[in-house]
Amino acid sequence: MKIIVLTLALLVEPERILLGLKKRGFGAGRWNGFGGKVTPGESIPQAARRELLEEAGITSSNLDKRGVLSFTFDGSDDLMQVHVFHLDQFEGEPSESDEMRPQWFSLESLPFDQMWDDDRHWFPLFLQGAKFEGQFHFSAAQKLLNFKLSPVSSLAFE
Repeated sequence: MKIIVLTLALLVEPERILLGLKKRGFGAGRWNGFGGKVTPGESIPQAARRELLEEAGITSSNLDKRGVLSFTFDGSDDLMQVHVFHLDQFEGEPSESDEMRPQWFSLESLPFDQMWDDDRHWFPLFLQGAKFEGQFHFSAAQKLLNFKLSPVSSLAFE
């Protein structure tokens, strides 16, 4: 099994959250946080900052790691290990890139119907400030088949 290490950064303000509409590639057409693959020689937080700049045009130095999520898909030997970061301060103006179109959403009206199926399960823990770990298994058609999610006191990959 090949492990692919990825990041996901979510900018949260008291009443709203910045999500991006994925315009191309894996997850196209879904709202998500900002992130991607960790490149060789790059730390996980460095990758999160780089992806935030590339996809949304903003920078932040106050990344707070909240979760580690593992994803598998029927028909694939890959395990996607996603390191989830919270940030509440940033510099720059969120702007569209060739990959993502940023948009603010009220915390009360998140577009779960246009997000990955797993998001509705871990987002409440994330927004409460909890640390969490989860495993999610999807069909080849990207439908959630089963999952395990737990709040934790510390993360295995901190």
